[in-house]
Amino acid sequence: MNLPYLVPRAVRHFMPEGLTRFLLLHSIIIRPGLETSAPRDAVDRYLEVLKSRRESLNGKRILVFGYGGRFDVGLAIMEAGAKHVVLCDKYAPPDDSHNAALLQKYPAHLFLDDGRPRPRPEHMTLLLADIREVHPSADLPPFDVVVSSSVYEHLDDVDGITNALAALTKPDGLHIHYVDLRDHFFKYPFEMLSYSENVWRGWLNPTSNHNRFRLWDYRRVFEKYFNNVKIEVLERDEAAFEKARPRIRPEFISGNLQDDSVTLILVVASEPRSA
Repeated sequence: MNLPYLVPRAVRHFMPEGLTRFLLLHSIIIRPGLETSAPRDAVDRYLEVLKSRRESLNGKRILVFGYGGRFDVGLAIMEAGAKHVVLCDKYAPPDDSHNAALLQKYPAHLFLDDGRPRPRPEHMTLLLADIREVHPSADLPPFDVVVSSSVYEHLDDVDGITNALAALTKPDGLHIHYVDLRDHFFKYPFEMLSYSENVWRGWLNPTSNHNRFRLWDYRRVFEKYFNNVKIEVLERDEAAFEKARPRIRPEFISGNLQDDSVTLILVVASEPRSA
C-alpha cells in the first residue's frame, strides 16, 4: 500500500469544497491551472497555436471553457484582438476579491455591478452553466475558437461535453485544449491508474474530479465530434510509468509505452461534425 499517496488522497476526497476552493485560489497545497496561475502564459500558448496555422484572435468570438473564476485570461484575449469573449465555468464562481484589483487597469472591459466586479457585456460574458444545457441562439451565437487549459481531465462527461462544445462551434471554428494526463498528486503521476473505479470514486477521487482518461480515450472522443483532429504529445514520462506499471490496472495500459507514458497533450480540433 502506498500510504504516502493514499492518506493525502483520501483527505482531498473528503475535503469540503469551500476549503478546496480557498486552497486552490491561494496556491496552498493544491496547484491551480495555468489560466489561474499564469493567465498571460495560457493565452500566449493559444496564440502560438493560432500563429502556426496562420490564424489569430482578431475579430473573433472566443469561448474560454473552465476559466477558473478570474477574469485575467478573458482580458488578455480581448487585448489580443478578440471581438467577444465568453468565460464559462459551472463550478468556479467569480473571484470578486481578485477581479476587483483589475478594475482600475481595465475600465473599458470591467465595471462594478452592485459592488461586484463584472465584465462589460458588450465585451465579455459570464456563462455559469452546464455547457450541455447551452445551445446556439441569437444571444449566444457560435464561436470561432474554443480554448481550455487543464480542464478536460476534470470533466465527468467528456463525450457529452465535447459534443456540446462542438455544437457551439462554427463550421470553420477551432478548438485548442491543453490536457494534463497526470495524477494531480504530481509526485506520483500514474498512481491513480492503480485503483478500481469503485475505490477511486468512493475514496480517492478529488473533489475537482479526475476522469483518468488516457491518450486513446481523448482521441476517440474528439474524432467522434470533429473531422479534423490533431493530438500533439507535449510530455511523457516513461521512467515513471515503468516504475508504476506493476500496479497499474490493465484497462489503462495499451501496450505501447509511447502512448501509455504520455503526461501532457495538446488537442487541436476543427470541422465539428455537428455543424
